[in-house]
Amino acid sequence: MQTEAARIELAPSPLAGRHRGAPVDWLIVGLGNPGSEYAGTPHNVGFEVAERLSSRWALPKAKAKYSGLLTEGRAGPDGPRVAMLLPQTYMNDAGGSVGPARGAFKVPLERVLVLHDEIDLPFGEIRVRVGGGLAGHNGLKSLKAALGGAGFARVRVGVGRPPTTDPDRVAAYVLGRFREPREEVALLVEQAADAAERVVLAGDPPDAQ
Repeated sequence: MQTEAARIELAPSPLAGRHRGAPVDWLIVGLGNPGSEYAGTPHNVGFEVAERLSSRWALPKAKAKYSGLLTEGRAGPDGPRVAMLLPQTYMNDAGGSVGPARGAFKVPLERVLVLHDEIDLPFGEIRVRVGGGLAGHNGLKSLKAALGGAGFARVRVGVGRPPTTDPDRVAAYVLGRFREPREEVALLVEQAADAAERVVLAGDPPDAQ
């Protein structure tokens, strides 16, 4: 499974991600819903990518803060300073967690990196961007309202969509279990984590890369 993100090669900068005056260089947000009933669903792939990055970078165990689970550290040895947040407000109210966290960490909007599912991309496709349309994603709408704009960075993780536009059936699709084999989902999560890591280590928001 070849993704756009997998084809991008970005060399880390010695000053990757450094932002003066802020406690961290990046606020990374994994979107999803709390609770075991939502684990392993397309809508929670942002949680999985965030957890993969936390493990890769050996970040401390997350603690409850800003209505979410928060951990802080560096993106690898001598890497940029990062805060990793998994809002526990449910997807539609994620801004209620991310807004206060961004205010506390004082990061520019374009250094908020959001990891989320994208039904308008086929399963396995990954794209990175700053801003752009929200495609009806309620979690992103909540972030836009809380952050004062949609100019945050995003890793869009393609999960595909059902052959219907019926809102109830689409909701059932993203809140149901992945149809793809678990090993393919694991590869998707790994490649999305690779894409996010490239952004952080490159030191610039995606539009500037």
